[in-house]
Amino acid sequence: MKVGSSHAIAPRTASRNVIRVTPKAALAFVRQHGVVLESARGPVPNFAETVAGKRIRGSWWGHPNGHEIFWLTRAVRDSRDVLICRLIGGKVTYVHRRLWPALVRLARVFAPDSLAELHEIHTSQGRHEVQVIPFPRWVPTDVKHQARQLSEEQARTLLGSWCARAAASARSL
Repeated sequence: MKVGSSHAIAPRTASRNVIRVTPKAALAFVRQHGVVLESARGPVPNFAETVAGKRIRGSWWGHPNGHEIFWLTRAVRDSRDVLICRLIGGKVTYVHRRLWPALVRLARVFAPDSLAELHEIHTSQGRHEVQVIPFPRWVPTDVKHQARQLSEEQARTLLGSWCARAAASARSL
């Protein structure tokens, strides 16, 4: 990703040559792009590599900015305006609320599991567990109404060019 004010990203620091991203800027990035992969490569932006400021080889956990990436992924995951699911290639995907009506309108072209909401919970034993909320149980009433107002063509346009490829791969999982 290019560094600049249009992405709400601060300039690289001289000491570590990394991009500093705040939780607010991270959410603005997801809102701007609408659909973002948490750490996988694909047809939409990769959040972890955006935070790192370059391509990551191997797991982002081992990257010098691994703690920052983790902290920011949790800020995004905690937002009520971001759906966490496995929409693209079965990988963790962020979908901003502004695109939920389009996603709901086109739900039939995706595998049902790819539209399930993933919600991370912390157990009393200190473990992290993923709670899966099936589609369409997570969909708010206002989003269902907005989805009915969209044509399929409008929904595809809103989601972007990746949509056809992702729908095909989701059905083959």
